[in-house]
Amino acid sequence: MTVTIYHNPRCSKSRQTLQLLRERGIEPTIIEHLQTPPGRTELADILRQLDLQPRQLMRRKEAEYKAAGLDDEGLSDDQLVAAMSEYPKLIERPIVLANGRAALGRPPEDVLEIL
Repeated sequence: MTVTIYHNPRCSKSRQTLQLLRERGIEPTIIEHLQTPPGRTELADILRQLDLQPRQLMRRKEAEYKAAGLDDEGLSDDQLVAAMSEYPKLIERPIVLANGRAALGRPPEDVLEIL
């Protein structure tokens, strides 16, 4: 089984999720999403796997959200996905991919459902 985590080492939930995986003997591929942000196509796939709309995966309290005008309800899903790719700090984390599925590690235990 291949497991990937979109990780931010400065985020406590992300660190907890990574630790939880390792405690279960899983050494995931780690993608630090701030250094290597997912592209638009990849983000769209992740959103489909999570069964979420773009805004549901966005950190709306970040300064970049308001500064980029992303609070405009008229923006399309494609525009929001493009913004998340451009401003990866806006992507909620951690995201774990396994078995063709995705889970958001909030709380960290939620990722166990896809393993």
